[in-house]
Formats: sequence, structure tokens, C-alpha cells
Amino acid sequence: MTHILSLLVVIPIAGLIPLWAFRSDERAAKQVAITTTAVELAVSLWMLTQFRVGDPGFQLKEQVGWLPSLGISYFVGVDGISVLLVPMTTLLTFVAVLYSCGGSIKTRIPEYLTAFLLLEIGMVGVFIALDLFLFYVFFELMLIPMYLIIGIWGGPRRIYATLKFVLFTLAGSLIMLVGIVAVYLASADASGTRTLALPELLDIRGRFSGDFQFWVFLAFALAFAIKLPMVPFHTWLPDAHVEAPTAGSVVLAGVLLKAGGYGFLRFALPLFPIGVQAWLPVLILLSVVAILYGAIVSAVQKDLKKLVAYSSVAHMGFVTLGIFILNLQGGVGAVLQMLNHGFVTGALFLFVGIQYEKTHRRMIADLGGLANMWPLYTTFFGVFMLASLGLPGLNGFVGEFLVLLGTFRFPGVPLGGLFWGPLAAIGVILAAVYLLWMFQRVMYGPVRDAYRALPDLSGLELACAVPLLLLTVLLGVFPQPFIAIIEPSVDQVIRLATDPSFMVAVTK
Repeated sequence: MTHILSLLVVIPIAGLIPLWAFRSDERAAKQVAITTTAVELAVSLWMLTQFRVGDPGFQLKEQVGWLPSLGISYFVGVDGISVLLVPMTTLLTFVAVLYSCGGSIKTRIPEYLTAFLLLEIGMVGVFIALDLFLFYVFFELMLIPMYLIIGIWGGPRRIYATLKFVLFTLAGSLIMLVGIVAVYLASADASGTRTLALPELLDIRGRFSGDFQFWVFLAFALAFAIKLPMVPFHTWLPDAHVEAPTAGSVVLAGVLLKAGGYGFLRFALPLFPIGVQAWLPVLILLSVVAILYGAIVSAVQKDLKKLVAYSSVAHMGFVTLGIFILNLQGGVGAVLQMLNHGFVTGALFLFVGIQYEKTHRRMIADLGGLANMWPLYTTFFGVFMLASLGLPGLNGFVGEFLVLLGTFRFPGVPLGGLFWGPLAAIGVILAAVYLLWMFQRVMYGPVRDAYRALPDLSGLELACAVPLLLLTVLLGVFPQPFIAIIEPSVDQVIRLATDPSFMVAVTK
């Protein structure tokens, strides 16, 4: 039990061995990948059962010296912020691999599945790493497999999209690396001992001057803002989504974007509170701009997949707004929004892909009347669409409500919550406009003759969709068990980020 987090890293690595051995047998390779991701999902759920609800600290910790002379260790653990993101990651990876094995990928299947297992290692590692260097390794590891997934198995403009994705995210990562080096050098004590372990850095953060925090927070914030992505660093996202294969879009929207929001909560806020306060007006402004801009641009999209991609910009704006209003309601809402966005937007990309595999059309004007032929597809798609626009009773409502509640109640944001709260709420209204309008154009109207003989959801597609649907309803109807897990750890982070005695001590 004490090595359960390491097991989550080892299982995909172990799965690579038989996958490589059976690389000439596509059927066997698919079975290996499905089994590996299913076992990973089961272990992540077992890990969740071992978590003590109410404890705000890190649990299931493992620490082994990696480069002890440099103060770098293999240090992993989970708290209320990360413990739910890990099963979300393993579930979406399993769904993506299962759907891919159904025939959506036609070429170089063993290599494609290898990329997904490598991607899972990086994604899970990001959410459990408690050493800054280890976090950076996993953060970068996510980049390589996704680059290959888009660049090899993507659409016609895949090379442009994947290079843009790599250049944006790599630039942010290298800036963060400069920040990590600066933290490492500043962590030295009287004997010259340095560390990058998060708990130890939290104990010595008083050594970081105000100017140091200002610039190092900016380095971290740029990396996380690009990964989210925040406006104006969002332009890589629509291109990557449009060209990525369906499973790639599911994981990209469902998991990779969350690494940015998680990074803000895990490292940037508790380590550099003075930097947070200095950049707070800019971050609040960019968050609200993202909510409104993402919604407005989504409303004018002609491409169904690009519409869902731009909606992610708006939804992730709620995540950053919840984080930077620096109160408990907003922070809990931000973590719930990350979970909810993972399940709902991952499902929307899955259903856009299912539709595209059948009709080979993605332009909204080329679709219509699908509800007459695919009642099951329409029902599932409709539920996920309603969850995305924030219908009460579905999971999309809970996170957005808590973020808006925190924004209205917190007077400390520039111009006050009564200014930013109504602006953010307009984004919810706009989401209803563009999503309902899209649903009406795609699902209703006359049936096109070319689509009349196309089948509804298959058994495999149902198997991929049902877990996401159940979680969409469960998180909407019974959010309290999840809030109870998240709340203590978020409260601790917010206290670290707003500790007035610390601010005064460092300023002096």
C-alpha cells in the first residue's frame, strides 16, 4: 500500500514490454493496451479508497534520493487537490484507448498505443510529483507522446498543428525551468544544502524576497498559462484539437489542460504569495477575458470540433478565476471545474469524433437531422451539452456556481467581486446560447439522404460513454463527497497564499 503511487507509474511502463513484444500482432497489441489501462484505472480507484478524507496534508507519500548531491529526490504523494485528478486521468486514458482500438486508428496501431501509455505515465506523474525537478520531468514527458499522436495520426494540417503545440508549450516549459533553477539556488541554507521538495520549500519560502517571488512566479505562471491555455496564449489549442485524432482530443482536453490549473494550485500559489498578489489584477482580467472571448468565438464557429475547442478556453477561464480570487469557494469550484471539464468536454470530443467517423463531416452546415436517425447518440450528446452549459443537476453547474459565488463574495479582487462576478456570469449565458444553437442545427431539421443508413451508437461506443455519463450525473447530484475531499487541501493552499504575517515578514 505504501508504494501504490509508484505502482501507478510502473504499470504503464510494464505494459510497454508486452506491447513491444506483440508489435507485429495488432489484435494482441490492442488487448495489451486495453488491459494495461484498465489495470491502471483499477489501481487508481484503489488508491482513492486509501485516502483519508479531511486530512489536508500529503498522503501515500514515497521519497527516495534520486540525485542526493543536488537535493533532488523521487518524491510523490497526493492530497485533496490531486487525488481525484489521478482517477480522472486513468479513466479518460482507458476510454481513449478503448475507443481507438475499435477501429478509429487504421495505421501503425502498436506505435499509437505505445504513445498513449507513455502519455499516461507523464499525466499521472504530473499529479503526484512533489519534487519540482520530478514534476518538470513528467510535465515535459506529456509533450512528446502528444506531439507524435497529433503529428502522425492527426488530420491534414497535423504538422502545422503539432509544431505550434510543441513550440508554445516547450517555450513555457523552458521558462519554468529557469524558475525552478532560481528556486533551487535560492533554497540553499547556511551549509549550502539545497532542495526542490515541495514540503521543504514551503518551510523555507521566507528566504524568497519579494522581487524574487515577482519574477519566479511569472516564470511558473507563463508555463501554466500556456498549458491551460489562458488568453492570449490559447491559439495553439483549436489547431491541435481540430487536427488531433478523437482519442487525442479527449485526453488533450480532459487531462493535459488541467496540468496548468493544477500547477498554479500546487506550486505557484503556496510558494510565491507575494508574486501572486503582484500579478493578481492581470490574472483576474485574463480569466474573465477568456470566459467571454471563448464563448463569443465559440458562437461563430462553423466547425463542430473547433466550437468545442474554443468552449474549453471559456471553461478553463472559470478555473483560473476560481484559483485567483483566493478564497475557499473559488478554489474548491476551480478543482471541481477541472474534474467536470475533464469528463464533459472529453465526452463532447468523443461524440464529435463518433459522428465524424460515421458521416465524415464536421462542418455544422453539413449536418442536421441526426436526432431522427440516432436517438441514443442524441440523448447522450444532449446530456453532455447541457452539462457543459451548466444546467443544475449536472456536474457543470457545481463548479461554475462555486466560482461565481466566491467571486461575488470576495472584495479583494481589483474593482471588487461585484464587477467581475456579473461579467463572468455573462459567460454562462453565452455558453447556453452557442451550445443550444449548435445542438439545434446539428440534431434537428430535415434528415440528409446520405446519413439515413448510418447506425446509432455501437456497443463499444456505449461502453466508452456510459462511465462519463454516470459521473456527469453523480457529480451534479451528489457533489458533497467530492467537495469534502477537495476542501481541506484547498483551504490550506489558500491560507499559504494569503498569510498576512508572511507577507509582512518578507516585505520587511
